[in-house]
Amino acid sequence: MTAADTKAAGPPVSPTRDPQVTGPRLSDEDGTGPRVQKRKRKKGALLPYFLILPAIVAIAAVYLYPLGKTVIMSFQDMGRRELWSGEPAPWVGLEQFTNILGDSEFWWVTFRTVVFMAVCVTLTMAIGLLVSLLMRRLSTWVRLVLTFCLIAAWSMPLMVAASIFRFMADSDYGLINTMIAKVVGEDFLGHNWYLNPLQGFTIIAILVVWGAIPFVVVTLYAALTQVPKELEEAASLDGASGYGVYKYVTWPVIKPVFTMVATLSVIWDFNVFGQIWLLRGNKPEPEYETLGLYSYSKAFESTSFSQGTAIALITVLLLSGVAVYYLRQLMKTGEVE
Repeated sequence: MTAADTKAAGPPVSPTRDPQVTGPRLSDEDGTGPRVQKRKRKKGALLPYFLILPAIVAIAAVYLYPLGKTVIMSFQDMGRRELWSGEPAPWVGLEQFTNILGDSEFWWVTFRTVVFMAVCVTLTMAIGLLVSLLMRRLSTWVRLVLTFCLIAAWSMPLMVAASIFRFMADSDYGLINTMIAKVVGEDFLGHNWYLNPLQGFTIIAILVVWGAIPFVVVTLYAALTQVPKELEEAASLDGASGYGVYKYVTWPVIKPVFTMVATLSVIWDFNVFGQIWLLRGNKPEPEYETLGLYSYSKAFESTSFSQGTAIALITVLLLSGVAVYYLRQLMKTGEVE
């Protein structure tokens, strides 16, 4: 090789280094490699599911398992013999549902339940809204005293509240009869409110509304505190009346909370059981039966457990539409927030 050839060839070229590798190579052995990082991220993503797993198991044991047994029993003919002997109940298919839906008594009980629920929810929401609006205009110490009284009434056990109302409506020594007798005359003493189902349901409705108002008032007042006072003052300066301020400023803010509380009240009042049961001395007459009491009567007094579970399952299906609406309102509220 000549000198010219060596000059043309140029100096030897050193091998190029990978531009991506600028430092020490990461390895999976020291815990910093990509595979290890991927496994750590996967464990972090699964952690919330492990944390709520005990709650899911508890809910499945308390709710899902009894619901599954109820569904199965509604397609059987479970009687006292099968219950005590442990023998498998015969399958009857849709016979229980056919008998229930073809019974006129079931539809009268359903109608009575819906009317009672509608009256209680309407009174509860109307009185609760008025009291919550009133609390905004009260002084601080008066509002605190009222809130304490509401919470005390809310925390009162149902048995105690029912005993008080039962005494107040007593035919001989009740406070209601005594006060009315001072106006209409002594002949009203001894009046039995429960001989007429309409009057009896009035006493029961008062107890239901009285027990539900504290939750509604506290919840709606909390929603009212979120209404911007600047908007209300601006609407008043623009010439809006008090009703106009409420309609166009206050109501749009509290409407989602009002809707959710009303939906919960529908579910609770539709399933009223304890109030009627306690006020009627643990033996409610057929005229006072709602769907919950009707299901209990069929299951334990008539010893037709499958028919009672079928009525309970129909009640769940009737309330499922309300539950879906409630969940939709929750999702809408989350989207707004």
